[in-house]
Amino acid sequence: MIGYVLRRLAGAIPTIFIIVTIAFFMIRLAPGGPFDLERPLDPLIMENINRAYNLDQPLWRQYLLYLGNLAQGDLGPSFTRRDFSVVDLFRTGLPVSIQLGSMALCIALVFGTLLGALAALRQNSWIDYVVVGTATLGITIPTFVIAPVLSLVFGVMMGWLPAGGWGGGQLRYLILPVATLALPQIAIIARLTRGATIEALRSNHVRTARAYGLPAYVVVGVHTLRAAILPVVSYLGPTAAALLTGSVVVETIFGIPGIGRYFVQGALGRDYTLVMGTVVVIAVFVVLFNLVVDILYALLDPRVRYD
Repeated sequence: MIGYVLRRLAGAIPTIFIIVTIAFFMIRLAPGGPFDLERPLDPLIMENINRAYNLDQPLWRQYLLYLGNLAQGDLGPSFTRRDFSVVDLFRTGLPVSIQLGSMALCIALVFGTLLGALAALRQNSWIDYVVVGTATLGITIPTFVIAPVLSLVFGVMMGWLPAGGWGGGQLRYLILPVATLALPQIAIIARLTRGATIEALRSNHVRTARAYGLPAYVVVGVHTLRAAILPVVSYLGPTAAALLTGSVVVETIFGIPGIGRYFVQGALGRDYTLVMGTVVVIAVFVVLFNLVVDILYALLDPRVRYD
C-alpha cells in the first residue's frame, strides 16, 4: 500500500504540471489584460507596471518564471488586490471554503446514506417513491436557483436567518449556504445508496448471512451497507475536492469570502496569478482526494489490492 501511495503521488506531479501549463496559456491568451482600463494609462506608467509584474517578458519566459516560483510555493502577487499575494488571499479564504464544504459534505453523507438505505429497504413503498421523487427533484434544481430561493424565503420574507454575509463564521450565517451546498449532494448520494443497497441485498453473501440466521441489523449494517457504500465513496472523491475548494455560485450569492468567490473576481479582472493559484489548489485537492478514495476502496472491499 505504501509503495502504491508513493507511486500515485509521484504520478500526480506530471498531472498537475499539465493542468498548470494548459491553464497558464489559456488565461494568458484570453482577450484583455489585468491593467486594461477604459481610460488607458500613460505609456510610461504602463511600461513600469508591466515590468514590475514581468508582463514585458515573452510568454515562454513568463511561463518559466511562474513554474520556478510555483516550485518554491510562491503563487505570486495578486494583480487586482495590489496589497496582497495570492497566498495571503488563500490563507484567509481557503479555511472559509473548507469550513462550508466540510459541513455540507458531512450532512450530505449522513442524510443521503440514511435516506438511500431506507428507500432500498422499503423498495416500492411510499417511502421509496417519496425519496426517489424528492432526490430527482433535488438533482435537477441547480444551486443558482436554490441559493436565492432560500435567501429570499428564510432571509428576507421570514427574517429567520441572514440573507447573506459571513458574520465571522457564526452558525446563523452558515445555515443557508451549507444547506444550498448539501441539498443537491443529499439527493445524489441517496440515489447512489439506494441503487447500490438494492443490488447488495440481492448478492450471494447477503443471502448467505440471512440463511445463517444473523440479525437483520448485522446483515444490513455490516454486510449490505459495506458493499453499498462503495459507489458513494467513488463519488465523494471529486465532490469533496469541489466542495472544499469553494463554490463559485454559493460564495458569490451569499457574499462569502472564500476562494470560489476569488476565482470569479480573478477571472473577471484577468488576475492571472489569482486564477492560476485557484487552479493549482483545486488540482491538488482532486489528486489527493482521489488517492484517499482508492485507499478507502481497498479498506472496504477485500477483493481490491494495490501492489
